[in-house]
Amino acid sequence: MIIAGGVGRFVPWDGGCLFIGRRVGFVPLHAHYAIQIVFGAEPGVRLRPDDDAPWVAYDGAIIASRQPHAMDASAMSINAVLFVEPETAEGRALVERHLTDGIVALDGAYRAAAMPIFAAFDRDDPVALAEAARGLVSALTGGVAPSTVTDERILRAIRYINQHLASPLTLEDVAREACLSPGRFRHLFVEQTGMALRQYILWRRFLHVWALLGQGASLSAAAHGAGFADAPHLSRTSRRMFGFPPSLMTVRE
Repeated sequence: MIIAGGVGRFVPWDGGCLFIGRRVGFVPLHAHYAIQIVFGAEPGVRLRPDDDAPWVAYDGAIIASRQPHAMDASAMSINAVLFVEPETAEGRALVERHLTDGIVALDGAYRAAAMPIFAAFDRDDPVALAEAARGLVSALTGGVAPSTVTDERILRAIRYINQHLASPLTLEDVAREACLSPGRFRHLFVEQTGMALRQYILWRRFLHVWALLGQGASLSAAAHGAGFADAPHLSRTSRRMFGFPPSLMTVRE
């Protein structure tokens, strides 16, 4: 796939995702909701918090939710970016363990956990790539387990959400599917998933967009298929959350 100007892969999971590719280059100043972990196959990814600040080179870095930043990965043979939702158990652990500032350098010890990601990418093994990405998140959080949904009412609600992403989804509709009042459902959903319902639905819609684009859908078809009003709405939301428009992620030619 073409990702942010480079060629690579997108790997999603509930509460997080990985973008990894070659020739990613420069990503202009932006900010988004997710926590970002950025690193390359070798040290040297450059970041800055605004357009007037000097570039700083990092072995790897963690960027806080809503922290403005620009990235220059032009010196990287392969560049990887992990997004983690800050409301999840893993996201909260990253904040507590690492985020003493808006952009924080990772020490070199993280690299042993990061290298399997590049090995799996070189083998073009998406299953191993997902496992390696989750392994790095686990290493950085000190082994904090991801939020696990066990309540059948929430599992039923999640199935309903995933089956109706192209349609409007309201708290009342989803709570009704779980046979709970809206207030009780809202509390239980956060308790089980670590995410508010609205943010979870938006996350799932983006995962569906990336899947549709990966299957060759047009931007407009992917937007409508995932419940966005239109392609411009999808693009605006993508820029806000991830820092680049979905038009920069298309099928590999």
